[in-house]
Amino acid sequence: MEKSQLKWLYISVGFSLAVLIIILYFTINENTITYIRKINPLFLLLAFLTHLLTMCFWAMRIKKMSGSLGYRIGFWYSLNLVFANLLASAITPAQAGGEPVRIHELYKANIPLGDATAVVIMERVLDGIALAVLAAFAMIVLTDQWKSLGAVSEIMVFVTWIFVAGCLFLFYLAIRRPDVVKRVVNRCTVWLTKTWENARVEELLKRADKEIDNFHDAVIKFVHTAKGGLVWGMLFTLLYWVSEIVTASLILVGLGQPPLFLESFVIQLILAILMMLPLTPGSSGIAEVGATSMYALFIPASVVGIFVVLWRIVLYYFNIALGILSSIIIVRREARDSLDEKA
Repeated sequence: MEKSQLKWLYISVGFSLAVLIIILYFTINENTITYIRKINPLFLLLAFLTHLLTMCFWAMRIKKMSGSLGYRIGFWYSLNLVFANLLASAITPAQAGGEPVRIHELYKANIPLGDATAVVIMERVLDGIALAVLAAFAMIVLTDQWKSLGAVSEIMVFVTWIFVAGCLFLFYLAIRRPDVVKRVVNRCTVWLTKTWENARVEELLKRADKEIDNFHDAVIKFVHTAKGGLVWGMLFTLLYWVSEIVTASLILVGLGQPPLFLESFVIQLILAILMMLPLTPGSSGIAEVGATSMYALFIPASVVGIFVVLWRIVLYYFNIALGILSSIIIVRREARDSLDEKA
C-alpha cells in the first residue's frame, strides 16, 4: 500500500475509533455488562456470513453485467475484485475510491477500459435506483417507522432521488450527446495538464476520446442488446441491499434485542444514502453517529453503543481486513505477471 493510502487509512480508522470510544463512553452503564454476557455468538457469526453473502451478490452482479457485454470473468476473480474495492472505499469520501479499483481489475481481465467503466458506472446507477425504489416502498408501506425518525428521513429520500436524477441525466448525455461529454473531458484535461508537454497532452486527449467512444458503445449495448445484464444487475443489486440491511437485525438478535426488521430497513436505507455523501473518508464517524442517534430510539441506551461497535466491525473493519487480503493477492499476481513478461 502506498504511503498516501496508508495515511488516509489511519485517518479513517482513527476517526472511526475516536467516535466509537465517545459513543461507548456515553452509553455504557451497569446494564451493559449484562447485555454483553448474553451475547449469542451464533447470530454474530451469521452477521459476518450474511455480509460475505452480500459481497457474493456484488461479485455476481459484476460477473453477469460483464458477461452481457461478451466478456467472461470467473466468480472468484470477481469476488476478489470486490474485496480489493472495499479497502479503497474505506479511505475515500463517498466510498468513491472503489470505482477506479474495480475498473482497473476489470481492465486486467482483458475488458476494454471503456466497457469496464460502463459496467462500474452502471453499478452506481443501479445502486441509486435500487435505493430510491426501496425508499419509496418503505415510505409507502412503513409510514409509522418513517415518522418515528423525524424529518431527517424525508431529507435522505430527497437526496437519493436527486442522486438518481443526476445519474440518469449524465447517462442521457453519454448516450445522446457524447460530443458534449468529450468537450467537457477535453477542457478538464487541458486545465489539469497545463504543465505537460503538448505531445503528451494530445496523446491523452486521443485516448480519452477513444475511451468515451468505447463507453458510449458499451452503454448502448446495455440499453439495446445487453438488457439481460441490466436485469441481472438489478436483481443482484436488490439482493445486495436487502442482505446488507438484514445484517444489522442479526446483530441485534445476537445482543438479545428484537430484530427490528422494519425499523432497521428504514434506518439502514437512510444510512446507506448518508454514506454516499462525500463527507469523511469511508464515512467514518458519520455512520457511527447516524446509527447511534437512530437506533437509540428503539433499543436501550446501555446496548446501543455495543451494537454500533459490532455493526461497524462487521461492515467496516471486516471490509478493511478483506481488502488488505485481496490487495496482497493482487500484488502477488502483478509480481508474477511481471516476471512472466521478463522471462
